[in-house]
Amino acid sequence: MTNPLGELAFVAGYNGSKDPASAKKPFSATHTTLTVVPSAPVEPEQKDYFVERDGLKFAGTHLIIDLWGASRLDNLEVVEQALRDAAIVSGATILNVDLHHFEPNGGISGVVVLAESHISIHTWPERNFAALDVFMCGDCNPYKGIPVLRAAFGPDNINVIEHKRGLVL
Repeated sequence: MTNPLGELAFVAGYNGSKDPASAKKPFSATHTTLTVVPSAPVEPEQKDYFVERDGLKFAGTHLIIDLWGASRLDNLEVVEQALRDAAIVSGATILNVDLHHFEPNGGISGVVVLAESHISIHTWPERNFAALDVFMCGDCNPYKGIPVLRAAFGPDNINVIEHKRGLVL
């Protein structure tokens, strides 16, 4: 570990030498003594957004969701609104939405960046299939977004796999 006062002395020009190694040597009697006093208050402890549920502590819930027999997967406005609504009902905070509409099949890929993580989607309208990742930490509940997806896309089948990210055993 370096001596912060020695580096401060060098940067401030208290040591007459331009050699960084000499700046880290102890001050002689001819140098001014500096006292460093913290001026900023100590920050309060930051909130931990890990989840504690059923005796487990983990970073968040990551749902892998497949929609089969779904419709409107090529409609950019429907996809965006469904993802926004799913985030909101889950208790998440939307930071950014970035979606791309592919041609000629009309598939859509994109992500909703959340303060609590993300929702991503990739659609194959020609196969009536969509793949979503919904990862949320903190007090959010990603399961609350599933009825929104069902209402928006009317799938025949929804497959959901849950993974607890950052699970501490």
